[in-house]
Order: sequence, then structure tokens, then C-alpha cells
Amino acid sequence: MQNNIKFIRKLPIPMDVKAQFPLKPEYVQKREERNREIADIFTGKDDRLVLVIGPCSADREDSVLDYITRLADIQEKVKDKIVIIPRIYTNKPRTTGDGYKGMVHQPNPDAAADMLEGIIAIRRLHTRAIEETGLFCADEMLYPENYRYLSDLLAYVAVGARSSENQQHRLTASGIDIPVGMKNPTGGDISVMLNSITAAQHSHTFLYRGWECVSSGNPLAHAILRGYVDQFGNSHPNYHHEDLMNLYKDYSSKNLQNMAVIIDTNHANSGKKWAEQPRICKDVLHTCRHYPEIKGLVKGFMIESYIEDGAQKIGEHIYGKSITDPCLGWEKTERLIFDIAELW
Repeated sequence: MQNNIKFIRKLPIPMDVKAQFPLKPEYVQKREERNREIADIFTGKDDRLVLVIGPCSADREDSVLDYITRLADIQEKVKDKIVIIPRIYTNKPRTTGDGYKGMVHQPNPDAAADMLEGIIAIRRLHTRAIEETGLFCADEMLYPENYRYLSDLLAYVAVGARSSENQQHRLTASGIDIPVGMKNPTGGDISVMLNSITAAQHSHTFLYRGWECVSSGNPLAHAILRGYVDQFGNSHPNYHHEDLMNLYKDYSSKNLQNMAVIIDTNHANSGKKWAEQPRICKDVLHTCRHYPEIKGLVKGFMIESYIEDGAQKIGEHIYGKSITDPCLGWEKTERLIFDIAELW
């Protein structure tokens, strides 16, 4: 029988990669302190907002670090209202499976896939971000088995719309000790998202990286609303007052811990019109001002932002411009962060 998978090489296990590229000891304690701050927001002890903000995909180390350095300067100015968690999304889900799949596949977007170098590149980038800016970052868990390569560095994990119904993602999330956001699926079924949160908050025995594992459950698993697409391919938002009130009622009926939602301001919520993101943030903040139960539910925003407005094709080499989904440019981003701080 023909084997249609070619095994190229055995990749190093996470423990070996962590030993080769460790986080400096002084930042280990700082990460614990930051994680407690973030956890307090999701449990309701701290009324600040979380901003999970950054490029759609982390494509180049230099421009991503430049961007995060700019965020670090703003964080100090808005620290009383906002906790910034930069997005360093190193895996990129693709609707058809084709196209740029992120730094873990292609550390150089112009070159062929090299997943050994990709694993090293994503660890190096996350580590440099911490040590050079003092901010601890978010990544998307596209591949549950890859989480362990970054598990000692991350402040936040997102599970995407196409992954939140997947059993392995749910069970892996149940063993993570930082907030994990579960997006509503692309079709918009809120019950699927809430079932994902339920699974992630419970203990499970499951297979992970060749081991039989037992998780303790993650009480910080929560919802992310990203809009949805109907059967005709049309985008619809789910961040309006009615959507948030319905989510509050459905969430309450599930008897889950730490009810929380992050609003994804791009994707189907904006109809992929990246410039709409500031308006969407302000719409949600307006709702929060008038409905205390919604204000208690909404913990922050997920915003796609980079140095330059919009997006470019791979090979154009415009510094700081997304090669995947279009993003909000820096000037608009800076203004938006200050606006959110003022309105919250």
C-alpha cells in the first residue's frame, strides 16, 4: 500500500526547545504577576479591560517587535484602564488549506516551509517580545500539540472559529492555566461555543503528545464573539446589544465559572472591513455604559492591528503591513486605544 505521508524528520520535543531557548529567570516571576492581573480581570476582581491586539499573523520578527515596542509605550499611559496583550499569532488557519500558514510553517514567508526552523522562530519571537518590551503575548492554538513549545511564555490563548468544536482543542484548553478564548463557530451557533467553554472548564483524561493526561479544568475559559457567516456566504455581526444580552442569558443558564466575553472587532463582525474596528469598539462600550450586566460580561476586545493600514501580497515587502487579513494601521490604533481608555 502506498503511504501518502512523507515523514521528513523527527522534531524536537518542547522540553528540549525550552531548554535551548529559555526565558530569563527574572521574567518568570514577572509573567506570574502579569497572569494574576489578567486572571483578576476575567474573574471580576479587576474592572480594567483586556486588549488582545496585534497583526492578523506574525510574519516578520523585526516589524512585529517594532509594533509591540510601540504598544509597550502606550501600556504605561493607559495602565489604569487597560491591560494590553499583544497578538503574536504564529499559526494561521486557512479556509481552504492553501496559502501562508504562519511563522511556524514558514519563518520566511518567501521561502519553502521549514517547521523545525519555524518552531525555533516562534519561540525566539515570543521570548524577545517579553525580554525587550516587558509585555506577555497571545497566540492562537491552531495545533494543540504545539502549545507546549510556548506554554511558559504566553499570557493568553485563542481557539479559532474552525477549532472550537474540535475535541482535542477543548481538552487541551482544559489543561491550560491562563485564559483561553473560545470563538463562536463560523456559522454562529452560540451553543457550540458555550459547549466548548463547558468542556474546557472541566477535568478530562485524554491523549496528548503520546501521553495519557489528566487535566484539572480551566476556570478562565471564556467566549469570543467574532460574528458569523450565513449559508449564502454573507457576514453578520454579533456584538450588538441584543446579541450581548442573549449571550448573557444563555451563558447564565449554563452555570459556568467566570462569565466573560471578548469582542473580536474584525472577521465577520466587521465584514472584514478593518477600518470599522474603532466604531465597533465604541458601539460595545456604549452598550456597556447602559447595561451593567453586559458591562460585567464584556472583558475586552480582540483587534487586528499593525504598523500600516490594510494588507499586502506576499512578496511586496512593505514593512509592517499584514500579509494575511487587513489590519488597522498604527496611527488609528494609537488613537483607538486612548479612546477606549477614555470611554471605559
